[in-house]
Amino acid sequence: MTVTKEQVFALAEEGKLWAGNLIDGFTSAAGKLENRTPIDNSLIGYIADGDARDVDAAVKVARDTFESGIWSQLSPSARKKVMIRWAQLLEKHSEELAALDCVDAGKPITECLNTDMPATIDTFYWYAEAIDKLFGKIAPTGIDALGLIITEPIGVVGAVLPWNFPAQMFAWKVAPALAAGNSVIAKPAELTSLSAFRMIELAYEAGVPKGALSLVCGLGEKVGEPLGRHMDVDMVSFTGSTEVGRYFLKYSAESNLKEIVLECGGKSPQVVFEDADLDAAVPHILSAAFWNMSENCSCGSRLIVHESIKDNLLEKLTSGLTSWKVGNPMDESVAIGPMVEEAHFMKVKSFLDITPQEGGRLVTGGKIHSDLGSGWYIEPTIFDNVTANMTLFQNEVFGPILAVSTFKTEEEAIALANNTTYGLAASFYSQNVHRTMRVARAIKAGTVSVNGFSEGDITTPFGGYKHSGFGGQDNGLEAFEQYVHTKVIWYVNS
Repeated sequence: MTVTKEQVFALAEEGKLWAGNLIDGFTSAAGKLENRTPIDNSLIGYIADGDARDVDAAVKVARDTFESGIWSQLSPSARKKVMIRWAQLLEKHSEELAALDCVDAGKPITECLNTDMPATIDTFYWYAEAIDKLFGKIAPTGIDALGLIITEPIGVVGAVLPWNFPAQMFAWKVAPALAAGNSVIAKPAELTSLSAFRMIELAYEAGVPKGALSLVCGLGEKVGEPLGRHMDVDMVSFTGSTEVGRYFLKYSAESNLKEIVLECGGKSPQVVFEDADLDAAVPHILSAAFWNMSENCSCGSRLIVHESIKDNLLEKLTSGLTSWKVGNPMDESVAIGPMVEEAHFMKVKSFLDITPQEGGRLVTGGKIHSDLGSGWYIEPTIFDNVTANMTLFQNEVFGPILAVSTFKTEEEAIALANNTTYGLAASFYSQNVHRTMRVARAIKAGTVSVNGFSEGDITTPFGGYKHSGFGGQDNGLEAFEQYVHTKVIWYVNS
């Protein structure tokens, strides 16, 4: 039976939403944590308070299932059929899943329905279809030998997920890892566990072996660290802050040298040259800067604009923001919901306080809507006169605050764009085709979009330079590479 968004909202109001551990198909929880919605900080239910014992149990089940071959050795075409059934069930329950992310993360329901869930479902379909279209290689040997180059699933995979795109990030990691034949243990962010729990229930219904996909909910120090340190976990794929990403490298070094893939923070530049089509650029600039309350790793939080057009562009941006309504994210007309929790709200608020002290000029916004629900609502804000040595220019905010800086020359623009420790994404605007090729090459980022904001799509790999991560990439066929071993089988013709 499908569930409507109104039914999910009603269950949230009654405090009846639940996400427990799913280990070998059984729901368990030695303890539970309160789950409060950032919409109004009310109790919407509980999640399991997992710990190292739950991780141990999940890893044992995952290893036994992997070695049994029930999933890892299943033919690609058979895995494909199961994954497609799962995607079909996700499609059938998309409204329910969208509503769960809305109340769990405070994400606008319109975005959840029209952007997040379609992208999540497309990811599952895409990797399902790719399973039986990956071929091995034959080495160019002489007649005295035959060299086969094949891939095999890596084993037990830990997927440690962020809170900003709960369903979509689950898909980015779990879909390729499971499609490749691995046993996967998902650890959702403790702030947003609801959609992962429901999606795994639907996976079992589709025919995914219960031991091949587990869920362990709870705090990072009680679940994430034991997963990162576990001697029988073969790799961990993590999306989140650079600070926590460093911990997973440490856990690997101090345990079994498991493979680690990191997609971490960003401080992405948007560079606008003097020949840009400003009217076409403005919607993209605003989307890059403020979409999803700017709680987005690839958020274009630094606007680097040629000094000759800055005033004109700021007028257009300010005008464009009038349609970005702040309010309850369950309202389909709302574009900006709350920050995900009070601690994060306070961090974002600190940038509103320090930027004027360091010389930034408030252009628009800056208001905290303390009268709305939880009070963690910050309207889209733009600061001008931000220089490269200022806190707002260098530090990831993960909230709706845009820093504006100016440049005179192309060389200065590139230098400013690259002047952070991050390198996840970038975008720039110019009608000069020769310039676009030069600048796209010169910017140090994993994804560079030209004359628009984009992270690419499911067909293109997504990952970062510098402190934004390394070790592998989400999306594209390249995502499979981090979840498999490459093996050479060498036949001697004697």
